[in-house]
Amino acid sequence: MNRDDGRRPDEMRPVTLDLGCLKYAEGSCLAAAGNTRVLCAASVEKRVPPFLAGSGQGWVTAEYGLLPRSTHQRTARESDRPRGRSQEIKRFLGRSLRAVCDLSALGEQQIIVDCDVIQADGGTRTLALTGGFCALKQAVECMRGRGLASASPVGQRVERDPLIEYVAAISVGIVDGEVLLDLDYSEDSRADTDMNLVLTESGRIVEVQATAEHVPFDFQEFSRMYDMAARAIGELVRLQHAGLGSVRD
Repeated sequence: MNRDDGRRPDEMRPVTLDLGCLKYAEGSCLAAAGNTRVLCAASVEKRVPPFLAGSGQGWVTAEYGLLPRSTHQRTARESDRPRGRSQEIKRFLGRSLRAVCDLSALGEQQIIVDCDVIQADGGTRTLALTGGFCALKQAVECMRGRGLASASPVGQRVERDPLIEYVAAISVGIVDGEVLLDLDYSEDSRADTDMNLVLTESGRIVEVQATAEHVPFDFQEFSRMYDMAARAIGELVRLQHAGLGSVRD
């Protein structure tokens, strides 16, 4: 099939990771994939949730939201009554980031990664995870006292790296009978199958969200989606390394 933007079925939208874009956050990243843009900011707090008090263990969590005109029509702010979708995505982000963290290495402090969608054209949760990890990595480097100067105070120094390995995510789906990578909104809205895949740099699975929206899929189709998404995640991890390396330098 011909995609609206001329991409091949296995081609991602152009991805950019603008790191260190916020002055005050310990870590930040403006992530863009085509027309989707997510601003990610990591903040270090010298406290942990009550259930971890006295444990010597840290915590990593995330927040997610759509800004009012990130969508075709204005979306109401969520400050008073968060939508169920946003709650589900923030849990998805928190789980995925904690999966690559050694929380005991943080001490009793936490990192909150805020992911705000400033323009939505499909793939917001997966882009938020890819950019959110970059923000988290910068915050950890700041806590370890290596570069990445921040105007805001950080907690106690972290001696060993709490991040076990890199992590990234992307969407894939079946549209009009064809497997397509990195769905934009026009494709996602009519997809027969929608899948979000989160993998670590070494290829270990963090999360697979695969749903038959209209037509059930078989294992062969699932394998094709998985292989296509896994290759793309490898490229995203390379982009993360390139960006984070340039910030450290």
